[in-house]
Order: sequence, then C-alpha cells, then structure tokens
Amino acid sequence: MVDEAANGDFVTITRHGKPAAVLVSVEAAEAAKKALEKPKPNFGDFLLTFPGGVDLDRNSSKMRDVDL
Repeated sequence: MVDEAANGDFVTITRHGKPAAVLVSVEAAEAAKKALEKPKPNFGDFLLTFPGGVDLDRNSSKMRDVDL
C-alpha cells in the first residue's frame, strides 16, 4: 500500500467496508495542504482593497515643546 501511494496512486483505506481514509504520497499531501491554506492578509493588501474613500486632514496646529 505504501509503495502504491509513493508512486502517486491514491489508496483508499476502509473500515467495515466503507471508505475511511486515503493514503497518498508526501507530495500529494503537501500540495493539498498548500491548496487549503488561506493566505494571511497584510496591511498593504488591506489598504489596496479598502473601500473607504476616507479623506484625512493633517492637524496643522503648532507642536508642543518637548523637554529632553
């Protein structure tokens, strides 16, 4: 069974005559896992897809003095 899966075949494993699992090659399992992963959104993607239209104005008041 392992040799069949390693050669690219899907091997169905049954329990009481009903399909319970499938044995696949490592490559097929990794490809399936990658296909199921959702990409993590980043802030740049958020900004590019933001439907807003928000107009932000800069506060032009005088800056306060800072004691260093």
